[in-house]
Amino acid sequence: MEIEMQAKTYRLGSSEMVYAPGVIAWAINGYAFENDRKVLLSLVSETWGLPEATAHRLLSREITYTIEDQAVVLIDSANAAGSGSVH
Repeated sequence: MEIEMQAKTYRLGSSEMVYAPGVIAWAINGYAFENDRKVLLSLVSETWGLPEATAHRLLSREITYTIEDQAVVLIDSANAAGSGSVH
């Protein structure tokens, strides 16, 4: 029996106080520094309700994103079957 996995699309919206594309670009840059990863992963995951595994893939550039209006849009096909775990 084969289970078909579908990609999950996430839309990370902006607000009056937070411009999502800027925060994500900043977090991706900071994620290069191992000492900062835990706090950046938590910030992105909790702010937008992303599963940690998806946030990790976004911040480590394993998945790409686009900007639509003031939102960050990403498609995570690796997380289609469940939440997964952060390496």
